[in-house]
Amino acid sequence: METAEETIETENSATNKVSGKRSELSKKYANTNRAISLAETLIFFAFMLIIIFTGLSKVIQEHVYDYTSNDFAALIIFFAVIGITQSAITFPLSFYSEYTLEHKYGLSNQTLSVYFKEKLKGLALGIALGVPMLMIFFYIISHYPENWWFIFGVIIFFFSVVIGRLAPVLIMPLFFKFKPIENEEIRDRILSLCKKTGVNVQGIFEFDMSRNTKKANAAFTGIGKSKRIILGDTLLKNFSPEEIETVFAHEMGHYRKRHILKLMSVSVIMTFAGLYLTSVLYSDTLASFGFSSVSEIAALPLLFVYLSLFGLFTTPVSNILSRKFEWEADTYALETTKDKEAFISAMEKLADQNLSDTTPNSVIEFLFHSHPSTDKRIKFAENFSD
Repeated sequence: METAEETIETENSATNKVSGKRSELSKKYANTNRAISLAETLIFFAFMLIIIFTGLSKVIQEHVYDYTSNDFAALIIFFAVIGITQSAITFPLSFYSEYTLEHKYGLSNQTLSVYFKEKLKGLALGIALGVPMLMIFFYIISHYPENWWFIFGVIIFFFSVVIGRLAPVLIMPLFFKFKPIENEEIRDRILSLCKKTGVNVQGIFEFDMSRNTKKANAAFTGIGKSKRIILGDTLLKNFSPEEIETVFAHEMGHYRKRHILKLMSVSVIMTFAGLYLTSVLYSDTLASFGFSSVSEIAALPLLFVYLSLFGLFTTPVSNILSRKFEWEADTYALETTKDKEAFISAMEKLADQNLSDTTPNSVIEFLFHSHPSTDKRIKFAENFSD
């Protein structure tokens, strides 16, 4: 006959085995996703370099101008050909990552038809936003070959502000259904927290995150009058009111610490720096690749390679700043709610539900993670004192 202590030891052993298995799965999931992402990046650069070095870019341009003499029409057709080809090459990887892998690890609720429907909506949105920006860019680089980087940088800044303002009310509803939160206890807790900290929001909404995934999330979105709180229905279903309050307090910490404004400021600086540096490199190397003008359509893939490389090199820097802001938001949540137990259990649940790698390799975390590891965040909360 087992004693009470033996029973507890048996239960703890079983719990540890489950926890260990979940940790092993999370690492496999994270490593697979990272490997696919790196493969897609390498394929992009390889494809771009092949069409540049082999002269295929010029061949495509020549064939395009056989069908139209209009530069803007030629531009759109040129990039449509390149974009469709690139997408066809990487589709097996993206499908495996976005659909097959998510189902394999029990993280997705999507049917195959819904997956393709969402992809088509994303493609339509990308075309609606991307084509006008591409045409504006081409006009600027054609008419202002020396200063195009600065003018286009200004355009990008205003475009980002407009998108930030419109996203919660026009773009996000294309992919999710939003409705005012119905749980009165959670709504009252959040409103009380907003009143306590002097934060004014336009509404608290839940969205049907479960139509696509079993993962959970929450966010503070919008700029100005479109500012709102959104909570995934997966979060509302599986988390206690206290845990949801700490998750929201974290998001509110980003707002109160002006992290959005700071990130936008840094993004603007890096955008202008990236555009300037790549414009210099682009101009200096054009002739080496057989191109004659910065606005030559066939040469533009070279510019996009340089811009992509700049993004790769600056991502770790952006991640350092992002992790700093996450620590500040965690601190704000703990100071505001004074409930470290709820914070810790929320972190544990989020990691489990999202199958997050709680203890990533330090180098991997430095290079790729925009958030501190869950293990570090939990230890921080355990040692936190008001």
